[in-house]
Amino acid sequence: MSWTLLAIAGLLEIAFAFGMKWSAGFSRFWPSVYAVATGVASIVLLTLSLRVLPVGTAYAVWTGIGAAGTATLGMLWLGEPASMARVGCIALIVGGVAGLKLVSGPAA
Repeated sequence: MSWTLLAIAGLLEIAFAFGMKWSAGFSRFWPSVYAVATGVASIVLLTLSLRVLPVGTAYAVWTGIGAAGTATLGMLWLGEPASMARVGCIALIVGGVAGLKLVSGPAA
């Protein structure tokens, strides 16, 4: 269950990043509300996952999901550069996140 909470927290971290973009520096009301809500929800779920998971592993996975997901969606939706170097770096992040999950063993 804690890995599921952590995965959802990571997805909310991606939503938070896009909310910050759409809020234009928190100058637009509803996108700002969206950004704050997704950011808080992400932190709450991360915190709940820390009841079981080691903090170093959970935090690295959370930020990895957020970083890789935001970079990927930025390329797909926002027209950000999609060079082979960027894609390779994202693959390294995903590999690191998967590796941390594999070496962490089972958790509730």
